[in-house]
Amino acid sequence: MADTRTPRFGWIGLGNMGLAMSKNLQKHLSQNGAPALCYTNRTISRGEPLEALGGTPLTSVAEVVQASDVVFVSISADSVLEGIVTEILESGPISGKIIVDTSTVHPSTSDAASKKIVQAGGLFVAAPVFGATPVAEQGKLLFALGGPSAAIDIIAPYIDGVLARAVIRTGEEAASAATLKTLGNFLTAGMHLIISSAYTVTEKSGMDASVLSSLITENYGPYAASISDRLTSGAYLPPRGAKPISDLELALKDVGHGITCAKDVGVKLDVAELVMELLGEAQSFGAAEQRSLDSTSVYGALRKRAGLEFESDVVKKRDG
Repeated sequence: MADTRTPRFGWIGLGNMGLAMSKNLQKHLSQNGAPALCYTNRTISRGEPLEALGGTPLTSVAEVVQASDVVFVSISADSVLEGIVTEILESGPISGKIIVDTSTVHPSTSDAASKKIVQAGGLFVAAPVFGATPVAEQGKLLFALGGPSAAIDIIAPYIDGVLARAVIRTGEEAASAATLKTLGNFLTAGMHLIISSAYTVTEKSGMDASVLSSLITENYGPYAASISDRLTSGAYLPPRGAKPISDLELALKDVGHGITCAKDVGVKLDVAELVMELLGEAQSFGAAEQRSLDSTSVYGALRKRAGLEFESDVVKKRDG
C-alpha cells in the first residue's frame, strides 16, 4: 500500500447513506490537505454534491479500486455486494488494498467476500453502521468494525469522529461485525414493535399520546425517544412521493437476516417473526396506496389489527 499515513480513498455506492458518509469523509480529507476522495455510482450524477466538495468522479468500480488504497463500499443488498466484489477482483492487482464494506449483509455474505479479497492479497473490513440517514449526515453513526487489526488501525482515524460518534471493534473476523449488526437490527425491530404497541393501546384507551411520549423520552433514553418521534410525527407513513427515513424494504431484508442467523444457531426469534408479519402487512398497504413506507410502519399495521385506521390523525392532518 502507499503511505499509510495519507491513504488514497475511494467510494463505491451513493445511496442516501453512502452519499452522506462520503461527503463527510471528503470534507475531512479536504480540511487536512489529503488527496481527494474518488468515487463511482451506478447513476454518477448522484455524486454531484460530493463533486462540489472536491470529490473526483470516476466511471467504474475498477478505476476507483486502482486509484485507491482504501475503498469504502455502501450498497443495499447481499447480491450487489457479491457483484461489487467480483468487479474489484477483476479490476487488477489489489495486494495491500483495504476494502471497507459499510453495508448491512448476512454474516455469511461478509465472510465469503472477505475470503475472496484476502485470497487476492487484499484486506477486508466489515463496517456496518447503526443509524439512519440524518445521523449519517451529522457524522454521528456507530460503526462495528470486524477484520484484521492492522487494517482497522489504518482506517479508524478516518471513521471515528469523522463518520461516527464511536466504533466497536468486534474481532479479527469480518463476519463478527455483520453478526453484531444483525443483532442490532433485531433489537431495533423489537423496539419498533414495543413502542408501536404502546401507542396503539394508548389511542384505544383514549389517553393523550403526549403522556406516553413524555414517559418514553424521560425514562427510556434518546433512541427510544427517536422511534417515538417517528411514530407521533407521522414519519412511519411518509407523505405520498416522499422518501422514508429508513425504507421498509430494507427492514424486511435486515430482520430476515436476523431470523436466519438465529436459526443457524438453533434459536427462534419469535419477536422478529411477528415483526416480519407486520412489515408484510404494511408492505401490502403501501403497494395498494402506491407509496413508500418507513421501517417503523409496523405501527400502521398494528393500528389496523386493533381496528384503527393505518393513518393516524397526525398523518391525516398533514396529508389534508
